[in-house]
Amino acid sequence: MAKDYYAILGVSKSASADEMKKAYRKLAHEFHPDKAGYDAKKKEHSEKKFKEINEAYQVLSDPEKRKQYDQFGTTFEDARRDGAGFGGFGGFGQAGNINIDFEDLEDLFGGAFGFGRSRQSRQARGTSGRDIEVSITVEFREAVFGAKKEISLYKTVACENCKGSGADPKSKIVSCSTCHGQGQIESVQNTIFGQFRSVRTCSSCAGQGSRAEKLCGSCAGTGVVKETVVLRVDIPAGISDGEVIKLTSQGEAGRAGGESGDLYIRVRVKPDPRFERRDNDIWTQQKLTFAEAALGTIKEIVTLDGAVKLTIPEGTQTGKIFRLAGKGVPYLKGRGRGDHFVETVVATPTKLSKRQREILREFNE
Repeated sequence: MAKDYYAILGVSKSASADEMKKAYRKLAHEFHPDKAGYDAKKKEHSEKKFKEINEAYQVLSDPEKRKQYDQFGTTFEDARRDGAGFGGFGGFGQAGNINIDFEDLEDLFGGAFGFGRSRQSRQARGTSGRDIEVSITVEFREAVFGAKKEISLYKTVACENCKGSGADPKSKIVSCSTCHGQGQIESVQNTIFGQFRSVRTCSSCAGQGSRAEKLCGSCAGTGVVKETVVLRVDIPAGISDGEVIKLTSQGEAGRAGGESGDLYIRVRVKPDPRFERRDNDIWTQQKLTFAEAALGTIKEIVTLDGAVKLTIPEGTQTGKIFRLAGKGVPYLKGRGRGDHFVETVVATPTKLSKRQREILREFNE
């Protein structure tokens, strides 16, 4: 029975080239063989679907081939076999060969789908570990001046027994029997357009071409085990709420000697009721009585570095701002600190004695 290429791609017969391309990329991502991991059955199913998707797209993405496919419909294969009306298929005849290298496709789609490693790098490093993202809460002053914190993570780490190789330390290293030492497995499928050749990394040896006769008993050959790890984290002075600290290679351990993932720590800063942070500056308010504002005074201002004396000149109005240079938050990148700004608020008295009223009336006159 002829294949329905439109159904394979999940598009209608009136689909545009852009719609088919979008559908193809989505399916290629979903059924990429490497996404099946080490599950042989899933990998076999993915490979079959992946080839089928590519076969459909090879036809429908070419206007001439699509036109001929639409013309012959379900008799497409018979017409090709009889040679009727298929001159336009050129290199896709019986003698044609279409080479599909899954690794090249992975490199092509890496940025969009998250594969992002070349064949050579995967073979040399095994399977990379996953990144981890966690949150940590720090006090306001810890964010300002920096601190050392500890976090506990339950994650995969390299197996101590085999040092991450997955092989029994006493086992001999032999050529991989699955790929015969090539590190890759090649398969050929005969289609109506000729032969489709696919190449993929050998899952038995992770592309190494060799493997141990006996797997490590501690990690069952994976090279990793789950453990609780305590890490000491340096909180840099001046960090803001929501910023992220990256610890390279502190994520999940890679398999078969692959690179470890990274650890991303999102910092949450507890607010301080005494201070308002604006970038690297600190803002506070200072209340003044009517008399203090009119006659002037000296006030003790609480800063990040402790209390300092601030002279309030006579006649100070509400909203007057005083600047304490260098009393703010240290700059995260670079030298120096922000400033501390003090905004005055003059309190109008609500309860006055008879004598106070008389004085104010005299003052008003």
